[in-house]
Amino acid sequence: MNPEIFPGSGIWLRCQLHSHTTNSDGEATPDELIAHYAKSGFDVLAITDHWHATACEDQRLLVISSSELSARVPAAHGARATIAPEAEILALGVGEIPERREHFPTIEQAAAWIVAAGGVPFLAHPHWSGLDADDYLEAPSLAGIEIFNGGCELESGSGTADELWDAVRSRGRACLGIATDDCHQPGRDSNRGWTVVRAAARTREAVLEALRSGAFYASSGPRIDDLRLDGWELEVRCSPAVAVSLRSAPWDGARANADRSLMSWRGEALERDADDLIVRVRLRCPERAGWGRIEVLGADGSRAWTNPLQLPLAPAGTQSNWSD
Repeated sequence: MNPEIFPGSGIWLRCQLHSHTTNSDGEATPDELIAHYAKSGFDVLAITDHWHATACEDQRLLVISSSELSARVPAAHGARATIAPEAEILALGVGEIPERREHFPTIEQAAAWIVAAGGVPFLAHPHWSGLDADDYLEAPSLAGIEIFNGGCELESGSGTADELWDAVRSRGRACLGIATDDCHQPGRDSNRGWTVVRAAARTREAVLEALRSGAFYASSGPRIDDLRLDGWELEVRCSPAVAVSLRSAPWDGARANADRSLMSWRGEALERDADDLIVRVRLRCPERAGWGRIEVLGADGSRAWTNPLQLPLAPAGTQSNWSD
């Protein structure tokens, strides 16, 4: 079995990367928010108040000074032509924010400013904001997007960004995906989405480097315990799941379903728990596109996502089903 795909080595840290306090539009003070996430079992908290960097040190968890900035988006077509377009960008790890509190002229200018300030820029809630793949592609300084925003999902069911994510990668651009709460009311819109990083140490610098390099996965519930590549086959270990998929370009991919009455396409359950749910699977690499990402579906509908991975192409004609 080849080495694990998650890059680097170190410790796994559960991170909340989008949250608000009374320093912008949140209901909790910084100390109250920190206490809430420490009690909820988080290791890292990024406080991302709008146009404000909240600096805190706490023994309960690692607090990373960050912010949420705004940028203008050209009105283009469809629904966007009837609204005042705006994008918001997470400035993770940035400790000083411009006083002017004005929109950056473009997403790229905001993202480039964040990178120059030593931070990592992620496009916030793209589905909820009405953004599309072109908005991301026109901002090369972005590190990635929120693939899941718990607050937007609770508010209007618009918290996921799967189609945008895959469209960006299918057009040749790297794009990492984080999951967050976007918490404004702890206890009501928290513990919905998080990002689990593999960091060299429990430090600000190590967490930011893990976010830059893609050494993490995103989740709204399930765990991804291990991911390994053997030839053109991927083996995934995870918390009990009803399905594990390999998402890739159009006309490609694989899936293993726990329900034995359902077809599993280019996927096989290798191990199950006492409830007959999948805990270890084998998936065949794509035949047409040299990339794919793993998605784990829990019994309660929650999901976990790896970042898109560079993968070898499986030989043509290996698409036959496995069965268990």
